[in-house]
Amino acid sequence: MASPGATDASPARAAGSPPARAARTGLVLTLLLVVLAFALPALLDWQTWSRASRSAHPWASPPLHGFWDPKLVGPGTAPALLVGLLGLTWLPRHAAVASWGRLLLTSYAVALAWMLALAFVDGSEGISRVLDHSSEYLPSAREVDDVPQMLRTYADRIPYSHPDNWPTQAAGHPPLALLFFVGLVRVGLGGSFAAGLVVTAVGATTVVSVLALLRTLDAEVLARRAAPFLVLSPAAVFMAVSADAIFTAVTAAGLALLARAAVERERRWIGWAVGAGLVLGCSVLLSYGMALMGLVSLAVLVAARSWRPLPVAVVAALVPVLAMAAAGFAWWEAYPVLTERYWDGIAADRPAWYWMWGNLAALAVSAGPLVGAGLAHAGARARLLRGDALGVGARAVAVLVLGAVLAIVVADVSRMSKSEVERIWLPFMPWLTIAVALLPDAWRRWGLALQVAWALVVQHLLYTSW
Repeated sequence: MASPGATDASPARAAGSPPARAARTGLVLTLLLVVLAFALPALLDWQTWSRASRSAHPWASPPLHGFWDPKLVGPGTAPALLVGLLGLTWLPRHAAVASWGRLLLTSYAVALAWMLALAFVDGSEGISRVLDHSSEYLPSAREVDDVPQMLRTYADRIPYSHPDNWPTQAAGHPPLALLFFVGLVRVGLGGSFAAGLVVTAVGATTVVSVLALLRTLDAEVLARRAAPFLVLSPAAVFMAVSADAIFTAVTAAGLALLARAAVERERRWIGWAVGAGLVLGCSVLLSYGMALMGLVSLAVLVAARSWRPLPVAVVAALVPVLAMAAAGFAWWEAYPVLTERYWDGIAADRPAWYWMWGNLAALAVSAGPLVGAGLAHAGARARLLRGDALGVGARAVAVLVLGAVLAIVVADVSRMSKSEVERIWLPFMPWLTIAVALLPDAWRRWGLALQVAWALVVQHLLYTSW
């Protein structure tokens, strides 16, 4: 077996090679996509939002679900600059030489610090304001006093026509997301600030799961290269203020367990596969969109070259889904009801001709422009997959990235993701971000600075609603 990443990037080191040209093209196109998505609606007066949304926020900034609110400094500006500078000057070197356990620990700590510092640019409200909004889970969670009854009537309360219909987030997701916050309320963490800290702390575990998965697939060298970009991702701007950070962390953990099941040689693989299935089954009960992570799950098995865990994981994944159905909520019955509500609401006022590519611009804002360069570079090298010329670790990364790209394409063309995608794309972003590990060394050195600067600019220019 080849050493992790042993043949990595050598074809791409020449500045004029096709992968290097593709990386430059990918970066330019990503930046152009973002500029056009922001500029064209304003310059040409396109009606990309519902009229009610535009009236409420005249400075709304499609393709993001937020609005322009420039600020020079905030309480978290200095800490964010400090964490960013630490990450730029120390983290890449530390990631390359630290013991694996120490790398996981420091990656979690710095990711958590980065998320909190960015959120605190807006003061303590940067953590609390989103979760306490009337459309979010917490207000609904505080009103739940009978969980069995809530589950039995959950789908009935999705339509707008119901006199006691759920607010946007509870209606738009299966009940496990709401139950998470019900649990926080029951243990005394139902305040918006406390709940926000919990969400952020859980969300920061994502980087640990992704790194663990890559190492499991013989991609430790590339995991170490990707670590600074996963830790200091611009997605942190939205992770710290969104319940989707929980969905991101849960799915990443499930995929890491699945990878372990795929490579385990002894009978213990069954336990890992059961654990993976249970966790991934729960992820589908957190968000309907997590069903698309099945494509990334298949990519994990392809990268591991083992289909052995698949039937066990699938059966295990059905356990929480069927248990929830027995309790009164059938996923397959509720989703069509949600679809009707979606198209009865403001989705009908959001033109698909804009959001089909505006979605991708919002993803680029959240993931950072270097990810566009990484994806283009990986695509240019994809032909090497046929002969395994990429090496074991690089092949695994490329396959995972491809799975995430396919999932995003399906979500985009489904038209069920119009707007708000800087939030709903979060579970897919780590699997796109790892593409930067395939970039040449020079690209990664200045690219990390670009990602950090991008996150700071987004946080200071925009009022982010998630």
